[in-house]
Amino acid sequence: MKGVEALAHAILDATDRRYTVPGYPVTELGPMTGAEMVINEKTGLEYALGDSLLGRRAAVIVKNVGVNACVDPLLQATAQGLVGGVLLVAGDDPDAVGSQTSQDTRIIGELAEIPVIEPGSGSAFRAVEAALQASEEFSRVAMIRVTPGFLEGEATDSPVPRKDSTGRLSDRSYTMHGRVMASRTLFRKMQEWADASPLNAWCGEPAGVGPEPGRSRVVTVFPPPARLAEFRQVREAGLTFTKDHCRHEILPEEEGRAPPQTLEERGYYRTFCRDCPFKPVISLMQDLGMRPVCDAGCVVLAMNPPYCIGVASYGMGSSVAVAARSTGVALTGDYAFLHSGINALMDVYAKELSLLCVIFDNSCAAMTGKQPSLPVERYLGWADPHVVDVQDIEEIRHQLQHAARPGVIVIRGSCPEGQEHEIVAYRDM
Repeated sequence: MKGVEALAHAILDATDRRYTVPGYPVTELGPMTGAEMVINEKTGLEYALGDSLLGRRAAVIVKNVGVNACVDPLLQATAQGLVGGVLLVAGDDPDAVGSQTSQDTRIIGELAEIPVIEPGSGSAFRAVEAALQASEEFSRVAMIRVTPGFLEGEATDSPVPRKDSTGRLSDRSYTMHGRVMASRTLFRKMQEWADASPLNAWCGEPAGVGPEPGRSRVVTVFPPPARLAEFRQVREAGLTFTKDHCRHEILPEEEGRAPPQTLEERGYYRTFCRDCPFKPVISLMQDLGMRPVCDAGCVVLAMNPPYCIGVASYGMGSSVAVAARSTGVALTGDYAFLHSGINALMDVYAKELSLLCVIFDNSCAAMTGKQPSLPVERYLGWADPHVVDVQDIEEIRHQLQHAARPGVIVIRGSCPEGQEHEIVAYRDM
């Protein structure tokens, strides 16, 4: 059995949903797993995060440069957390045989502070299951890096039992800084995971990373096992990533050791402007029991008191695809939607997924200083959106309750002049 066949079998065994954008060297892998082709890699990862919110395991299969398109939600997920395991399969092309670059995606794994596993000929099945278990244990996406040497080589591994567990979303009582602090605490535990992983084998010099030859085997490439620092010879495909990273501390000494900062400790939380015209709509969604996935921008404040209706937020333009696979309701602003949510909405409409996309159209990027935004309706004619004035609360109620899905509601309103987001003392919650 070839490595690509073993990997496909392992992914099918260990996941519930799969998404792909084809590209060398993983073009064949997607169809072999029955993966759903998506409009772009970012949308694929956001779909997978939506599956995760409902406790499903999901995999996203892309080539090396495709990982670049995933970076925003990938990094956001590390701080915001997840529930079901999410696996990002990155097909690297060290010799640029079929790619624009020889990019080594393990570097992005380091940037995102996620576990990165590189299987060898005898560890495909165990590596996939271990990666998903790590995703759930550390509440972040896990990456499997594969190269042509592994995919085209022979595999000697055999299937292993699936052992689902449950990750967790970041605690609502934490500030954003507190969420990062909590993720760093888990990152420190990832080093212990790498050191103890049975995927690695120690039989003397040299050490081979993934499918590369060596007496010792290294499969957990980030964080790398500390024991690797004892080796003089480390063979790996691409950059000397694993060899370099086992010889220095990844986090500063103080990072990941202090308790996460809470809203109560900080003493305040942020909410919408005092006279924000969209506040009655948020209250209406709250009354209707709606649980939207929130985008970046002002709408993310719907996750804060006094509303607390937002389920999760994974970055700019992310709400559309995440919600399409989870709560069915996306809450976004006009700027964030045009930034990158519109691509996902095209995919949602093509697949007729059950999604209601609510767009607050204030004609600007309000959170960063009211910079003007493009007119959202001009680019949405194909979706036949319902356009409603923010003052028409009864029509908004009707649309929220009865709009066809997939469907889009554009709610128009203007930001109050001279106002900023309110800062409310925690004691006044």
